[in-house]
Amino acid sequence: MKNIICGTLAILVATFIAAAMPTEAEARIYEDTLRLHILAASDKKEDQELKLAIRDRLLEKYGEALSGERSVADAASKTQLLLSNIEADCERWVKEYGYDYAVTAELCTEWYETRDYEEFSLPKGEYLSLKIKIGAAEGKNWWCVMFPPLCLDVATQTPKNDMPSYSKEETALISDKKYNVKFKLLELFSGAFFKKG
Repeated sequence: MKNIICGTLAILVATFIAAAMPTEAEARIYEDTLRLHILAASDKKEDQELKLAIRDRLLEKYGEALSGERSVADAASKTQLLLSNIEADCERWVKEYGYDYAVTAELCTEWYETRDYEEFSLPKGEYLSLKIKIGAAEGKNWWCVMFPPLCLDVATQTPKNDMPSYSKEETALISDKKYNVKFKLLELFSGAFFKKG
């Protein structure tokens, strides 16, 4: 009798774990996302204001072009093609605001902590990023999602679109407001397999 109870409990636990495990489709959230990451020169008020001004100019000029692709691979390819233009424009804008900071723009993979937005959350892990560094890049940073086009509208502070280009599984994973076991397990596995940069 004891063996039957233990066996039944083991099956129930295994079933729960299997049901809670993130599926391959849900785990693709890392591969299906292109983030924008802007680092200010310092935490001085004027450097933080400059960062936000550069953000606004960047989203105004390149936001639609980089967000409007059909896949993250297309968005990344377009970003790579525009990289030198983005860098030159950001540096020119910095000078227009009266600063002489150098600016670098790169397409790279970066570690992000969990990010909670009003309507969704992104799990911690490694994501492809368009990274803009202003000057020494030692100040507080700002980030959003360029693809799918979820960058926050600077006026309304709400996502511009409703999870376009994410699969149903990915959308459910990041928009579930209740405690999401799959989300937490995905973060756990991501932390175990990826190195924090």
